[in-house]
Amino acid sequence: MKYRKLGNTNIDVSVICLGTMTWGEQNTEAEGHQQIDYALDQGVNFLDTAEMYAIPPTETTYGKTETIIGNWLKKTKRRDDIVLATKVTGPSAERFGWLRPELNSGQGPDHNRKNIEMAIEGSLRRLQTDYVDLYQLHWPSRNAPNFGEYMYQHQEEDTAVSVHESLEVLSDLVKAGKVRTIGLSNETPWGTMEFLKLAAMHNLESVVSIQNPYSLLCRAYDVGMSEVSCRTNVGLLAYSPLAMGVLSGKFINDQWPEGARLTKWRFFGRYLTPRARAATEKYINLAKSHDLDPSQMALAYVNDRPFVTANIIGATTMEQLKINIDSINLTLDETVLKAIEEIHLEDALVCG
Repeated sequence: MKYRKLGNTNIDVSVICLGTMTWGEQNTEAEGHQQIDYALDQGVNFLDTAEMYAIPPTETTYGKTETIIGNWLKKTKRRDDIVLATKVTGPSAERFGWLRPELNSGQGPDHNRKNIEMAIEGSLRRLQTDYVDLYQLHWPSRNAPNFGEYMYQHQEEDTAVSVHESLEVLSDLVKAGKVRTIGLSNETPWGTMEFLKLAAMHNLESVVSIQNPYSLLCRAYDVGMSEVSCRTNVGLLAYSPLAMGVLSGKFINDQWPEGARLTKWRFFGRYLTPRARAATEKYINLAKSHDLDPSQMALAYVNDRPFVTANIIGATTMEQLKINIDSINLTLDETVLKAIEEIHLEDALVCG
């Protein structure tokens, strides 16, 4: 396994991070525990979760993933062996009106003091730990493109909680010992730089990471955010590096494998557009022509990007997990890298 520093901290995290969002929906607790055990045996020390997991988020599955991890921690007593990251849910009255209704009158949560403080207490309780190593804002409070959107639509009247208020609360959690470091997710260059600027101005905690989508089918991060990461050392925690499994090739030729997330929930369709399918087929053919596993080729590309701190892989089977973790041992040669760039430029794919 390879390790990198988490931002400017002294925390070493494995380049392969174990994503957990299927636990409690597509995976049982026993399967989740098996995945953690195997990943740690391979040198993985970094786990990422969120209060709203399992996915897709519902009132009945809310918090299940954190509970599964908490039960593993209680059983194994191995808290010191992992770097544990979780997230606080962002605003969405339509999808999360049921979350913390005593604070939000059915309008959904936001990144104000009361919501963040209540959220971290809930996460710590479910995780059965006194602290999390990385606490992230799952998506911006303000209007910003995310989850498949890539065009910013400006709104003059934005009632979002201010970046300064959210940053003050997060900084207080660090002072209280409940959180070691803080990060962002689904953020933009402007948002990231605003957090860094206000932290410097007001002597508050600086963010150390940003968790955004990044894959062969989604390279929006290359534009703007990559420079921010390289110049500020706020590295990318890349999620959906296989584009929800599409880059494995299992949906080629209009196949819909039983149990796959995109088979079960067809509304996750942003990586199955005609252009995405065409690009995927080219990537699959490229991998096969070089005797490479398509998933490992796609993951190896992400692993070695200069702005990436960690690559968040996920799996619903142990076979998938082993293939994905083994991508750390693959270095793509210049011929493959050149061909990847040619495919990318031909299809000019930008998606969230």
